[in-house]
Amino acid sequence: MTKPPLPALTLDWSAIDTVMLDMDGTLLDLHFDNYFWLEHLPKRYAEIHGVDFATASQRLTENIREYEGTLQWYCLEFWSKQLDVDIRSLKEEVKHKIQVRPHVREFLERLRKLGKKLLLVTNAHPQALSLKLEVTAIDKHLDLIFSSHEFNHPKEAQAFWQALQLRENFDPARCLFIDDTARILESARTFGIKYLVGIHQPDSQQARIMESFPAIHHFDEIMPPLC
Repeated sequence: MTKPPLPALTLDWSAIDTVMLDMDGTLLDLHFDNYFWLEHLPKRYAEIHGVDFATASQRLTENIREYEGTLQWYCLEFWSKQLDVDIRSLKEEVKHKIQVRPHVREFLERLRKLGKKLLLVTNAHPQALSLKLEVTAIDKHLDLIFSSHEFNHPKEAQAFWQALQLRENFDPARCLFIDDTARILESARTFGIKYLVGIHQPDSQQARIMESFPAIHHFDEIMPPLC
């Protein structure tokens, strides 16, 4: 049975001062990360450690799943030691797959013209963050960039939001947060952030609908008018 089309998402931009944006799966196509962790890393791990691809893939999946949602899960230094490979260098090998999602730059520039404060709020490790900014230069469209590794807590934890608010002193009631992960949006909602938007298809190569939060496919769906 075909599901009915989702209703259009509308935002009261006059009630929003601060816009916080996730990076992977929100501003950038998650395909790079999925390809790296599910295909490229197992292939290179197998070559480096002299095992077959299936064995490498199973080892990595079991190992990585154990830490999902924790700060270690996002930490490149942790995985480099845990797996005895140089994760940052292996990511460099496929950096051509790092892509900005549709309408992102236009959306960020429009928000800047409207005087909104733009914060990149990511769980990405600084090594991954630096590589992606080097490739995409999206930082030039943002006011501030925060990695959860600065605060020693992932976005899933209330301690992250508490530390971020101490640093930035934003008003949760006048803040919009956009992320592709439901458990992170739930954490932001628990903290009190009023406006929450998810992403339907963070990986351009994999169909996915987010049902637990209002969500968009692309940023043109919530592009604010200039006047």
